[in-house]
Amino acid sequence: MADDDSRVSVLWRPADFGGQDAASIRLCVNSHCEERKSGRPDDPFATLSVQLPDDVGASTVPVRLTVTSVKSGDTVVEDSTRARLTEQHPNGTSCPPTVWTATFRAHPDKGLTSPRGLKLQR
Repeated sequence: MADDDSRVSVLWRPADFGGQDAASIRLCVNSHCEERKSGRPDDPFATLSVQLPDDVGASTVPVRLTVTSVKSGDTVVEDSTRARLTEQHPNGTSCPPTVWTATFRAHPDKGLTSPRGLKLQR
């Protein structure tokens, strides 16, 4: 039985941001933020999530992405959007939990985009 949380996630290819922890990825949903380094360039992808309250429901939440160069401190990517949360049933529709999620890709030129078409393997 899977236990899951409501969340907004962003995933990316570390090589897109220079790899070897060259960038810091910061994701904010409402006023809650999470941050991590971009990752090793040979990692196929990396991810970061901001957990949401269990009772968030089918709402729309503000999402902000900031990618900063670790070396210079310059902002490489800055983008924001509103995420419409989608209902998910990790254990099937008749079993708990019900969670609400949204997923984006952090793109080096376009900011927050759809993860569709992102190849998650090398």
